[in-house]
Amino acid sequence: MSTLQWKKIGLVVKPDPKLWWMRTHAMIPTMEKISESLYKIYFSGRDEQNRSHIGWALMDLSKPDKVQDISPEPVLSLGALGCFDDNGVTPSCIVKNGAKTHLYYIGWNPGSTTRMNIFGGLAISEDNGKSFQRYSRASILERSRVNPFINTAPWVLKEAESDWTVYYVSGVEWVHKDLPRYNIQMGKSTDGLEWKRDGHICIDFEKGEDALARPCVTKDGGTYGMWFASKGLAYRLKYAESADGMNWRRRDQQVTIAPTPGSYDSEMMEYATVLTYKGQRFMYYNGNNYGADGIALAIEG
Repeated sequence: MSTLQWKKIGLVVKPDPKLWWMRTHAMIPTMEKISESLYKIYFSGRDEQNRSHIGWALMDLSKPDKVQDISPEPVLSLGALGCFDDNGVTPSCIVKNGAKTHLYYIGWNPGSTTRMNIFGGLAISEDNGKSFQRYSRASILERSRVNPFINTAPWVLKEAESDWTVYYVSGVEWVHKDLPRYNIQMGKSTDGLEWKRDGHICIDFEKGEDALARPCVTKDGGTYGMWFASKGLAYRLKYAESADGMNWRRRDQQVTIAPTPGSYDSEMMEYATVLTYKGQRFMYYNGNNYGADGIALAIEG
């Protein structure tokens, strides 16, 4: 990818205090193509107890600053008490699988010796996203010998009927109760349901980084691109490329979008989803305080 210049459009999806499930925040935009220009942005809002629920906003990319519709109720809410997602759910990736829609998501659960537990889950729709049912009440990215800490934020590519890849955030340690360190690893599957992971690292830390967050992976011809966020003092957007989807080279210098002083992204930029519409790239992302102000849009140009 050549170096891109971005024009910030501003906040396009904002929390609505009148809706019980999104009193605050619109976090982690996750796109589903409905038609040529029509997309659903799945995201999580937070209720008055600060618990996350997944809903959507309908956007027409030909009128990219206008919300066409918004879900009055969440399509996925809290898991059963004691499950990995009993304190919140946040979308991470949407994959069409025949007549089914796979919603890969992040499940939240408060910790005791650490401040949180977060793992990747899966819910499936058989009615074009009107409703979702959990594939399992357990996480699909649970702790394992090679991944003994958090395993979350799955981004899934289906390249053939039996060739599925997941890129996910995996913890490598807790420095202290409030500071996990996590990089980006990958796993494989033949069905998008059960995953084999061997600890292969796609993106590792560079100097000053403690966290590499929520990958968004695209494929353009024979080149894979990965947008992600890294945190040192604060989250910033980063980019990497790969010829085979396994071995990645960081190209952070090609990320020209930066915080705007005094704005919704003055302190943080993270959780980008990038897509192409009519030859232009559209980037939906979160800013300060993990999307407290909503979802922002920037367009190539």
